[in-house]
Amino acid sequence: MFGSLAGIIIAVVIAVIIYYVLKKAVYLVYNAVIGIVALFLINMTGIFGDPGIPINIVTVLISAIGGIIGVIIIILLHVLGIPL
Repeated sequence: MFGSLAGIIIAVVIAVIIYYVLKKAVYLVYNAVIGIVALFLINMTGIFGDPGIPINIVTVLISAIGGIIGVIIIILLHVLGIPL
């Protein structure tokens, strides 16, 4: 009796943990895609000069965690001459 009840409780706890982890992962992927598209469009227009803002792992992580605010931070760092 206690064995099956404990198994059910453990399964529910694991399911809730997986749900929250996947929810955060989807949010990060969504922000990363929006950030990459925004950086790509900014580079296409050539607003910030010829060598544009690089799209690499650092800029993707900043845009994934920060969203649009992260993209603004990347732009400010590029304007100030701080390489990423």
